[in-house]
Amino acid sequence: MQLGIAQVDPTVADFAGNADRILRRYRTLAEAGADLVVTPELALCGYPGLDLWFRQEFFDGCQRAFDRLVAQIDGPPLLLGSLRTDDGFPALRNSVFWIEGGAVRGFHDKRLLPTYDVFDEARYFSPGDRPTVWSIGGRSVGIAICEEIWDPDGACYPVDPINDLKAAGADLIISPSASPYHAGKRETRRALFTRQAERAGVPLLFVNQVGANTELIFDGTSLLATGSGVVFEAASFEEDAALVSLDALDTPLPPRPSSIDEVRQALVLGIRGYFQKCGIGSAWIGLSGGIDSALVAALATEALGAENVHGVAMPSRYSSEGSRTDARELAETLGIHFEEISIESAHRGFQEGFASALGAPIEGLAEENLQARIRGTILMARSNARGGAVLATGNKSEIGVGYCTLYGDMCGALAPIGDLTKGEVYELSRAEPYRSQIPASTIEKPPSAELRPDQLDTDSLPEYDLLDPILVGHVVEEKGRKELIAEGADPQLVHDTVDRIFFHEYKRTQAAPILRVSPRAFGVGRRVPLARGRDETDRSV
Repeated sequence: MQLGIAQVDPTVADFAGNADRILRRYRTLAEAGADLVVTPELALCGYPGLDLWFRQEFFDGCQRAFDRLVAQIDGPPLLLGSLRTDDGFPALRNSVFWIEGGAVRGFHDKRLLPTYDVFDEARYFSPGDRPTVWSIGGRSVGIAICEEIWDPDGACYPVDPINDLKAAGADLIISPSASPYHAGKRETRRALFTRQAERAGVPLLFVNQVGANTELIFDGTSLLATGSGVVFEAASFEEDAALVSLDALDTPLPPRPSSIDEVRQALVLGIRGYFQKCGIGSAWIGLSGGIDSALVAALATEALGAENVHGVAMPSRYSSEGSRTDARELAETLGIHFEEISIESAHRGFQEGFASALGAPIEGLAEENLQARIRGTILMARSNARGGAVLATGNKSEIGVGYCTLYGDMCGALAPIGDLTKGEVYELSRAEPYRSQIPASTIEKPPSAELRPDQLDTDSLPEYDLLDPILVGHVVEEKGRKELIAEGADPQLVHDTVDRIFFHEYKRTQAAPILRVSPRAFGVGRRVPLARGRDETDRSV
């Protein structure tokens, strides 16, 4: 049996466009000899639809595209992910349809609706109540939509879909999915799906969505697993029409560990998907001469093309000549548009105005933040006047502890590196292709906001190699103060860092959407109340 994988990049609510993508892949695979073609989960409406799923017009638009697509399926059977209802809107189901000969032959409703991490499917859908096994092409094909293959031992839910499909006689399990990417996800999937194929005693085909929808990046990397391991993988971070045969299962593929280059591909896809699906033509980036803005500019150039990226240097009296030179050199190397707009006159004007109004000069942190906000205003004004959107340049380390300015460097439509720690920013910048694009002096010099004379980040923060493990431990791994200290971190540094994460939560609720490349990013999937008590019970450690 030849299985066709229609690994498509849907746009939420673009029903006609999604149907066209699916149909093109279907016909390509049919011509290549596929006996069965499979799309990802909810491929026709796009995933995640979030509260759009509550709207009657959303369902109706999806249904119209569904009816048109069904009528055009005249070759091998198609397993299509789409919406379904038993009793009319709004009682929705997350379903897979068996379509053949221009008609629907059957459907399966997703039984397990995840409500953890970035998922909230029980808010929108009613669960299915039975396993589904279809006889297609001489095989007994069991259907398990995404979450239905993610419980490795059948212990997390009251039902065990894998065991049920095995009992129902399935000799092949197909899992249409919309499984978001984060670093390390490939290894997790390989191990889990091998385990599930072993439990079921049959091959397992995982067909995953690709592309980016707001913060979430979907890597594709559809695969076929047996109890011995993964024997086939489709392309990562791009659409694919792949054909895999069940008649000649190969030996398992060798391990393919996560790498910083994989993160690069994810971020490039995330930027490109956001701009294309939002209909935004160009990006504006404040180029400080520092490492963060340099990396964002390099990512944006790869994602959007140099002709669609605008770099703006906005020096003040505190900007070093080296930073000004680095910003210009970066822009020239990348081939992006570049301009320099001094903030000196605006800065002095605000200082004089505040001194006159308040009867005292504006100093210290207020004066530093003023500079960042002037720069944010310039970038927003340029994007308003000439079109496009601003990219925020903050990294996870700075955003985590509040070393960032609301309405200043935090302004923008998207934060591409907001889920990279400072250490990861350096790692990606030192790797190809960006190592040859970003000036060496930018990578080598100590990081500084340059908002006061001779300022360094370490004036306000610990060294990043000390800060990052505490931040990751607390935010990503959900470790408390006691655990972090027990692992060897300096107690005072732990308390200071956790306190800063706590205090600056309000900033992050106003931040630009952050592309998610770690298991826990700030933003989607992390829900922390702003107004809450402070648990001091473990500060005595």
